[in-house]
Amino acid sequence: MSVRAWAMPLESREKLIQAAIEAKEGSYSPYSKFRVGAALLTPSGEIIKGANIENASYGTVVFHYLTRSTAYITVTMTALGGTICAERTAIVKAASEGKRSFIGLAVTTDVKTTISPCGICRQVIREFCSLDMPVLLVPADYPQPTKPGEVIKPGYSEGGIRETTLGELLPDSFGPEDLELPRS
Repeated sequence: MSVRAWAMPLESREKLIQAAIEAKEGSYSPYSKFRVGAALLTPSGEIIKGANIENASYGTVVFHYLTRSTAYITVTMTALGGTICAERTAIVKAASEGKRSFIGLAVTTDVKTTISPCGICRQVIREFCSLDMPVLLVPADYPQPTKPGEVIKPGYSEGGIRETTLGELLPDSFGPEDLELPRS
């Protein structure tokens, strides 16, 4: 069972954020130079960290080809090998150790705005997490100072964190329970 980010105890929330920031230090990103750190919180309070790990083949290959109508179509294929994102690194580490239930996720990069998990990561997170699980998107310069009289944008909290849920990041998703539906 998940809780909303704002209902998560402040101490757990801050530990999760700091773990994501620490995880970013483990990034191996010599090609993109785009470091990402992620941290998952289990119901028992354990935190599992992950960082993005690249290799020379990267993760996604984009092909362009010309159709008979002379319009360009872009097809995206996941390449074998490739990069593994921080979020998937954390999920794989946890799942391989038997931890398959989570109540929170924090993600950060070196960018001063918040960056959301990619589509592949969202679907992998969906495999193990409820749609109402809080996802904290943390800016690189966390905590961002709030100026006197400044109104915090909807969906954001103090420090510049964007608070969302997996369901908001992946609406109308397909998950494990869908495989249990009756078939004709």
